[in-house]
Amino acid sequence: MIDQLEAEIDQVHETIDRVEVTLRPPESPMAAYPPKVITLADGNRMVVREVGRDAVPRLLEAVRPLIAVQQDYYDIVAARVYSELLGWYRFRVKDEFCLVGTIQGELVGLVNSRMVTEKIGMSYHTLAFRRGGRIGAHLFASKMEHHFDILKQEEVWIVAESPNGLRRWMGEYGLVFRPEQWHELGGGPTYVLTKELWEKNKSGKCLGTRPVGKELLNESRKMVLPQTYVQIPNYEPSAAST
Repeated sequence: MIDQLEAEIDQVHETIDRVEVTLRPPESPMAAYPPKVITLADGNRMVVREVGRDAVPRLLEAVRPLIAVQQDYYDIVAARVYSELLGWYRFRVKDEFCLVGTIQGELVGLVNSRMVTEKIGMSYHTLAFRRGGRIGAHLFASKMEHHFDILKQEEVWIVAESPNGLRRWMGEYGLVFRPEQWHELGGGPTYVLTKELWEKNKSGKCLGTRPVGKELLNESRKMVLPQTYVQIPNYEPSAAST
């Protein structure tokens, strides 16, 4: 009786595993982003590196406080970042990647994106937790560096969800307006960063040096949760935020 029950349980598990496999999108080979360090205007050194799925639970903790912030649409941005990261973690998004920025081991921002095809990228979000040093701008440029210089893509589709995002990314890079091409995030019309535009812009926007020293790289792996949020005045981190 017990043996029969165990066999039935094993069969159920096998069925669940087979169903799970069918729900997961295929994964394309993607070159890894080489870590770099950027010296910010305020003198801080920010390490930018790629993280894997194992980092997602930590990133969700960092994003969660912003879901309640209505200012400049951080609520919808944070909610969508949370969903995108969770979808990646649960194997429900195809070919996503995430880069993080850390200063002295503390998370100060992140960017995420994905490959649509070998030649086309889909930019998701840029989220900075700390004010100063143009952290978001540096992370966005690093994300584009990954698309164009590492993954060798030809164009990246981008949309804005806030007036600030519209001014910053669309204006600063002179993106191509392509309203007939709808982005996965929906909403506003799509803008496109082409390889040609990237080559024109990257020398003034994509900064940083490689390789990153072992001590600095190890420090970045601590991924201490944000101790402050520019979007949340008087934020007090919990004792577990280490």
